[in-house]
Amino acid sequence: MVGSKKDSKSENTQQLQLLEFIVAGGNFGINVAKVDEIIKYIQYPITPMPNSNPFVEGIFRPRDDTMTVINLAAYMGLPPSEDEERDILIITKLNNVKTAFHVHGVKAIDNVDLSKIEKPDKTIYGEEEGMATGVAQVEDRLITVVDFEKILMDINPQGAIQARSLERFGTRPQSKKPILLAEDSPTLERHVAESLEKVGYVNVTRTPNGKEAWDKLQYYKTLGGNIADHVSIVVTDIEMPIMDGHRLLKLIREDDVLKNLPVIIFSTLITPDLYSIGERLKATAQVAKSDISDLVDLVDAHIL
Repeated sequence: MVGSKKDSKSENTQQLQLLEFIVAGGNFGINVAKVDEIIKYIQYPITPMPNSNPFVEGIFRPRDDTMTVINLAAYMGLPPSEDEERDILIITKLNNVKTAFHVHGVKAIDNVDLSKIEKPDKTIYGEEEGMATGVAQVEDRLITVVDFEKILMDINPQGAIQARSLERFGTRPQSKKPILLAEDSPTLERHVAESLEKVGYVNVTRTPNGKEAWDKLQYYKTLGGNIADHVSIVVTDIEMPIMDGHRLLKLIREDDVLKNLPVIIFSTLITPDLYSIGERLKATAQVAKSDISDLVDLVDAHIL
């Protein structure tokens, strides 16, 4: 196991623990809370799968779990490993699904102030095509925080957030009730907004982190009138650069005007410890990103 999942992020200190890893000499990072385990690449045999995605090396079975191995260098368009005996498999657990990512080494676990994680430059990292959610400086190194959810959606769209079950909602009248969405992954931001629109919610405002969502809420307050006329519900991820979802939720609950707003946490990181933080901060509901219809049910319950 890697690090302490409980200590990987605090709603008070706004510190994030990043597992820093190496691919083709570059420095990259992943939230420790997303990491289930790290093992040596050569520790278990990997079985190739015919007709699979070109970035998928195959499957392997450590102990009782069968999981897919994704070659991160191939996905990133970077050179392959020069010494596989030193390579590492980072095993993630997102939405309770384990996936192994083949990297070229692990450097350290870094404690990073969320406010110091910058939004990636769209001209360098791309927008929805990019795979970075943030850039952090640790000592003399720049670390690119990788959007692992996007990678999983690119490789297996049906295995990421499921939208097929939206068909059960049928054709519904449009609702202009305003929804504020905070999501740092451009791919998932678009996917969630389009899914909500598909079931009738056509007034979704998107923000890429908790800070910009908070600024938007402060702006709504200046407009006067009933705050519900400007925002009916907030849907937020947890892990985001600059300000995360837990800090956003804390600020909302401490604000006399906003404190009664429904806030739904929609995240791949609904671990017991993080769920406990959400409860303590009085989240209206918390749901994993495994099925968008679960989010629609919650939005319906608090808007309709």
